[in-house]
Amino acid sequence: MTEMLKVNVDRRGGLAVIYTEGYINNQGGEEIARAAYDLISDDEKNLLLNLKGTKIVNSIGISILIEIIEKMLEIDGRLSFCCLTPTIEKTFHIMGLAQYAQIFPDEESAVSGLSA
Repeated sequence: MTEMLKVNVDRRGGLAVIYTEGYINNQGGEEIARAAYDLISDDEKNLLLNLKGTKIVNSIGISILIEIIEKMLEIDGRLSFCCLTPTIEKTFHIMGLAQYAQIFPDEESAVSGLSA
């Protein structure tokens, strides 16, 4: 698959939402990491990754997401996910991402849960 990942960011006062559209592989993962690290350098500590536009994440993409989680833990920040396909959600549980990052069914519940 050579589908390029598109990344958009929406800052909401204390929460930054990163929207993805496409395949999360090494290139796509690097795009997400670049956006996340830019937000972290701007003192954002609450990141929500909305994967509604993503249907596939490969192992390299997952390893990059783990690196972002590790960075968030270092700064006492929080990375959460929402709008995952059932397959991606199951994979995140198997790979252990769900132990360190919350998973929400949709953006509305994520925003509500993260602002509490």
